[in-house]
Amino acid sequence: QVQLVESGGGLVQAGGSLRLSCAVSGRTFSSYSMGWFRQAPGKEREFVAAISRGGGSSEYSNSVKGRFTISRDNAKSTMYLQMNSLKPEDTAVYYCAADAHTIYANTRLYEYEYWGQGTQVTVSS
Repeated sequence: QVQLVESGGGLVQAGGSLRLSCAVSGRTFSSYSMGWFRQAPGKEREFVAAISRGGGSSEYSNSVKGRFTISRDNAKSTMYLQMNSLKPEDTAVYYCAADAHTIYANTRLYEYEYWGQGTQVTVSS
């Protein structure tokens, strides 16, 4: 059984920073490509960032490119999302997800098999 646990969310002022973590247990972490997604109230869940199994490639949504950085530490079975220059529109529940069948950084939400419970990020103006 694969488990994903997010942490690091919270309340921050616009322009501030947060670092999210996603700890994975249950299988070899390096066998998954990983992604971050978010869901704001009344909206569908959307792609934020993704990283390949080895960490050598990544993808970002246009809305966060240049402000967010995804990374992973395969030795610690943990993925991170460094979020800088946060905006009120970044307010959402952030989810990490694991894809066991893809090697590259996968942007397609429906292809991820495993999900965390989410962590709330609130950016005040």
